[in-house]
Amino acid sequence: MPQLPDQPNSDHLKKQAKDLLRSYRNGDPDALARFGRALPSARNLSRADIISRGFRLHDAQSCIAREYGFASWDELAIHVEAQSLARGDRAGRLRAWLALAYGGDVTGSLSPARPRVAARALMDARDLAADDAYVACAAGNEGVLRQTVAVDPGWVNRPGGPFKLPPLVALTHSRLGQFPEFRDRLYRSAQFLLQAGADPDQAIGNRFPPASVEKPDEKAPLSALYGAAGVNRDPALTKLLLDAGADPNDGESLYHALENLDCARLLLSRGAHVSGTNALHRSLDMADPAALELLLAHGGDPNEPPGGPPTSDWGAPLLRGVALRRSPRHIQAMLAAGADPSVRTPAGISAYRLAQQVGMPEVAGILGAAGAAEPLSEEEEFVAACARGDAAEARRIQARRPDLPGSLTAAQLRLLPDTVAWGSSAAVRVMVALGWPIATRGGDWKASALNLAVFRGDASLTEFLLAHGASWREEHGHGDDVTGTLSWASINEPVEGGDWAGCAQALVAHGLPAAAPDPADVETVVMDGRRGRFSPDVAEVLLGAAKTPDD
Repeated sequence: MPQLPDQPNSDHLKKQAKDLLRSYRNGDPDALARFGRALPSARNLSRADIISRGFRLHDAQSCIAREYGFASWDELAIHVEAQSLARGDRAGRLRAWLALAYGGDVTGSLSPARPRVAARALMDARDLAADDAYVACAAGNEGVLRQTVAVDPGWVNRPGGPFKLPPLVALTHSRLGQFPEFRDRLYRSAQFLLQAGADPDQAIGNRFPPASVEKPDEKAPLSALYGAAGVNRDPALTKLLLDAGADPNDGESLYHALENLDCARLLLSRGAHVSGTNALHRSLDMADPAALELLLAHGGDPNEPPGGPPTSDWGAPLLRGVALRRSPRHIQAMLAAGADPSVRTPAGISAYRLAQQVGMPEVAGILGAAGAAEPLSEEEEFVAACARGDAAEARRIQARRPDLPGSLTAAQLRLLPDTVAWGSSAAVRVMVALGWPIATRGGDWKASALNLAVFRGDASLTEFLLAHGASWREEHGHGDDVTGTLSWASINEPVEGGDWAGCAQALVAHGLPAAAPDPADVETVVMDGRRGRFSPDVAEVLLGAAKTPDD
């Protein structure tokens, strides 16, 4: 097994993977044998079968990582990055380590937290946690905290360190709390800080850009409780803070705690108010109705207006539930709690008609039984048939009304992108075949159907939309085009099993400008005069490696 150098270089490792891939594509016997030895999916395969698999860059990277004794390329990359923290001046290393442990709302950066790298760095550079109080907060080093408080008892309530954090906030917002091996250490450390007099309601202003560490947004406070319940979603730590008197109505905790209902139940049992938090609307983003039912059982108002975007497009929770195609159980829960079945969107569309228009006849039946049934116009019948994917019925209506879909309202036309967001490919294909304007924008972030297909990593639908006139230049509500969507989605993988390399191939085949490496940054490609970062497989497609393996 080859050995990593003492100071491994990520750029050199990436070059090794690219060289291996090039040799593999050229049929080099040694490269084929390396894939066969290292990759579980290639073991016991013949050379011909290994070639036919069409391995890509991420497979070559996995091969390199396994040859060095790591389970994955990600594990190797984490090791290399952690090793880099062992070099340089101590103050810079400490700040760099803390930046890995926190999200941008704490650090004032757009860079995400990297807790796995931070955890690995503690193993590889143990002196990082030797005596620094703020590393001790983030890592749960109770011994260092005790020494710090013994010297300066007032420290427990004083902001400090590179990110100007009160100690309890520094502890509860540490993303290392996501790992079982740190949870108990952080709990015991928080217990000590509270016993030493730390205020359980310690908070900071949100620093996420355009705010900063120097100029935080004090109108958006982030409490220690929010770190426990909303960031790390740790029921034990949440209970500890509540038992110490933390205010459950901090404006953030309940909304974010819905990802862990044990945390949400604790907050509600200690008097957290549902009203005014937008938590009820947040619960409708979840396919499981349990969060919605919990909030309704604790006084959530099913007629509460939304607190702001993105929910403001729909108005009342019942309408948002229908628009997001939530289950009949969601709708029944809201009606049982007193939701008005006759409620209408700002555009005047009733919940019943909306249910028909988004292809949910069962939900429409529930609303009809609650007294909200009403006749549909021919336009609405057409939209409903399209939403159900009923091409035959939609064509029958269109035969009588050849002006459809051109005469539909803007609110009705947005069904196309909304349907992509729901993942209903069959209905999308019906709509496009019947002449729906393909660049119509919709969804929570006002994106075109193509943007949403790329976001989901749906390569087949991406190809279909491009073949029917969609353009990579279509913009979305965040001010970027489809290349920006591809960049974010390929790196963050918001949908399990998405094929973003396939999306990139479809875009390239339909006129996406040629990309080139950025000479100033090996992680970046330049395309159409703009710089962007993509996953390795997507970058490989954009740079044309699949077409020109000998470059």
